Parts: sequence; structure tokens; C-alpha cells
Amino acid sequence: MAGERMEKALKVFHERYGRAERAAKAQVLDEFCRATGYHRKYAIVLLNQPWDEIKTPGVRRRGPTYSAQTIRVLYQIWKAGGYPWSQRLKALLPLWLPWARGHVFGLTDQVEEELQQISARQIDRRLRDKKRTLKRRLYGRTKPGTLLKHHIPIKTDQWDVTEPGFTEIDLVSHSGDCASGEFVYSLNLTDIYSGWGETRAVMGRGETGVVEALEALRGQLPFALRGIDSDNGTEFINGHLYRYCQDRRIQFTRGRPYKKDDNAHIEQKNWTQVRKIFGYDRYDTPDVLQAMNDLYQHELRLMMNWFQPSVKLAGKVRVGARLRRRYDTAQTPLDRLVAFYHDQPLPQPVQALLTLRAELDPFDLAAVVERKLASIERLRRHCLTPKHTVLSLSTGSPRGASLGKETPHASLQR
Repeated sequence: MAGERMEKALKVFHERYGRAERAAKAQVLDEFCRATGYHRKYAIVLLNQPWDEIKTPGVRRRGPTYSAQTIRVLYQIWKAGGYPWSQRLKALLPLWLPWARGHVFGLTDQVEEELQQISARQIDRRLRDKKRTLKRRLYGRTKPGTLLKHHIPIKTDQWDVTEPGFTEIDLVSHSGDCASGEFVYSLNLTDIYSGWGETRAVMGRGETGVVEALEALRGQLPFALRGIDSDNGTEFINGHLYRYCQDRRIQFTRGRPYKKDDNAHIEQKNWTQVRKIFGYDRYDTPDVLQAMNDLYQHELRLMMNWFQPSVKLAGKVRVGARLRRRYDTAQTPLDRLVAFYHDQPLPQPVQALLTLRAELDPFDLAAVVERKLASIERLRRHCLTPKHTVLSLSTGSPRGASLGKETPHASLQR
């Protein structure tokens, strides 16, 4: 009935508009726009067409494709997964849905079917109102090193590796609002090919401590460490790390001074694997250091490498003044390692990781991560000096507040 009424009204206005003089057409057009709600330009085009070429608009509104319950379940999975970007959340759903029945309220067969069909663009639309951003500035505390610089070559070209093992490394400071004294740093390492990441907390940025932490990270990698690329800080540009790489036949390169984009992969991982987890607060006690390493070595590395998909830059095309980037399909680092060995038997370490992932519930893993983070926060607050306590209460920790936030370097690997 609504379609018939619309067709009759359109025919009346079409005839009036066709008979009207030039001065009277504006009045007919105003009445037509008020009656239909159409944009004026669209109404002009519609009324100027021959009647037999006009398709009657009728009622074309489509009901919602995804139910409110589906969006509620999607939000719960998004929250448990650490608020990933829509492309990553879309790739994450097949891994998490088999375990969701026991953790997410309201997951039915119909809801699960809708979640498998939802697109990344639709995820962005449906979760738009729930996203919050927190803008913080990060002040670097890296001092350039001069020793052995002529022995460590500068790498300025783009990483174009075809196998795992070539990595970027960086230190992330946990000094909070006061850089005096000794405090914890996170040594972060990311593999360029697969996106595999490992992190270890160290007290201070002494040369031997960094080398020992790198050796511990090397022991946890499911592939051989073939190369590292760092910035020009003295914690990396020193004789200890240089000899370590020489003895183990590890390629050692560095970026240009004051050019953070030379290490864009690790700069982005500094956000997703360190800042988003621990924020910008100060950590400076042995108990906190031990608790952070317990989380880094166990649950957090499993969550990030087994259950958190990421995308990689596949190409860039300049269109006029704009640079358009294309990304590959979102995959977890473990899945990228499996794809690397597609035409040969899987190495035993990778096969063992696949077997363990099939038995691990990501929702339980996320709950353990939250409990350990709460324990670390209690340790941090218990050890704060009065000065730090006042400042921390006024600023708060950004952990969990910046939902879905991307970094300037997310174009390379998210």
C-alpha cells in the first residue's frame, strides 16, 4: 500500500512539474521535497525524467541484517580479545568462536552464523559508539651511541624478507612521570616476515642486561634468529651486543639517527605489545620486574602470537596526492609460520605450537592475563612513593582505555 501511495504522489508531482512555468517549478519542487524527504538535486533529476523511465521508489528500507544479540556477542569477544582493529577482529572470530559457548552469554547457532558472515566494515559501524581513544605523547629516552658505529651498517631500504628470522628490536621505557633513578624497560622483538613478537623486562638499560634478555628471547623463538635491526641507542650500539651477534652469525644492522620510520615495525609493536598493556606508569621494583616477565614469558606471548591476527603491508600506490596502501589477509603469527612451510613438513617446534593452540581456550587465557595485570598494578601502587602516587591518581593508566587505537606506523604491520 505504501508503494502504491508513493507512486500516485510521484505521478501527481511529475505532471505538475512538467506543466509548470519556470518560475513555478521551484514551488512544486519545494512541496515535493517536503512530502518525500528527498534531496533537492535528486528530486530535480527524478522529476525531469520521462515517466516511463522512472522506477517507482516505493519503500526500500531493509531490516537490520544483524540482531542486537549478535552485536552484544561481538562486543564481548572484541573486549576479551583486547579491542583489536576490525580487520583483525574478523580474522580472530574463527579462532575464538569454538570456545565462546562457555564464556559468552547468548551465543546461539543463529548468532554464530551471523558472526561468521559479518564484514570488517560492518564491524566498524556496529562498534563505532563503543570505541574510545586516548591521546598520549611518548617521550623517548634513547641517547645515541657512538661506539662501533662504523662496524654496524645502516639499513635504509625497506624490509623485503622471504623467511622468518630477521627482526627489529627496541627498548620501551617504564619511567612514568619521573626519569630519575633506575626503572624497568621492556626489550621488544618482532619478526618481520611472520609478525611473531617476544618481550622481556629488564631493570635499567645496561649493555649486559640487554644481551642477556636478547638471548632469552632467542631461546623462545620457534625459528632461528638470523638478523636484528635496532636504533642508535647505547644499549644496542656497544661491544657486548656486537660480539654476541658476531659469535652467533646474526646479522646486525641499525637505522638512521632520529629516523624512527626506519624501525617502523617495532615502533608499532611497542604500542600493541607493551604500551597498550602496561600504559605509561612507572615500574621500578624487583617484584614488579619478576611479575612482568612472568606475564611476558607465558600468557601474553601466547595471546599475541597464537590468537591475535595482524595485517601486513602488501603494496603502496600513489594516486594523485594520496598514497593508497593495500594489506594482505589478517593472520596470526603462528598461521604465517605454518603458511611458510606449506610445501614441506612442519618443523617440530611449529607443529607442537599448533597442537597446543588447539587445546587452549583463548577466553581463559585472556582472563589469566587480566588477573596478572591486576596483580602487577597492585604491586606497582604498593611500592609508589607519595609523589608518584599523587601524580598517578591525577593521570591514571591508559591501559584498556584506548580501544581500537592505531599508531602512525600501523600501515606497515598492525
